Amino acid sequence: MSQRSAMRARLERLAREIAKFGAVGAVGFVVNFIVFNICVHGFDLAVVRSGVIATGVAIGTNYVGNRYWTYRAGDKNRRSRELTLFLLFSGVGLVIENGILALSHYGFGLTTPLADNIAKNVVGLGIGTVFRFWSYRTWVFRALPAREAVETAESFLDDRPERAGTGEAAR
Repeated sequence: MSQRSAMRARLERLAREIAKFGAVGAVGFVVNFIVFNICVHGFDLAVVRSGVIATGVAIGTNYVGNRYWTYRAGDKNRRSRELTLFLLFSGVGLVIENGILALSHYGFGLTTPLADNIAKNVVGLGIGTVFRFWSYRTWVFRALPAREAVETAESFLDDRPERAGTGEAAR
């Protein structure tokens, strides 16, 4: 494979990853937006408290989407480590997102519903999303190293029930 072909393949994989991450994020955005506005306007909760609740619900939604779709080929042997890192980096994203909301609402006095939604769901979520994408792909949903992936696949194939009675020797 030429260097140009290898670069193209890497860029295509990255584009697919970004598209899947974006689709999961879009669902998370809708969940976040709806829960935030229900908490603020339906339950009359404070905006930052509502933001934290909404972001927490969206984090749960996003974990399921990223684990089982975007990064389904990642290392599944260390789920507790993965979940711990996911929650850690999601928590940092939560602070970024709702910190910008708090700064806008309480620091700058921009208290209209439109200003709150722009601060949280456009500026804060935008910056938090860039951070989350980088941290998830770098630390949380890491792919198996090539050798380990091949060994895992081979062991899976060797353990298939239909091979047990064929007389084939395991490798």
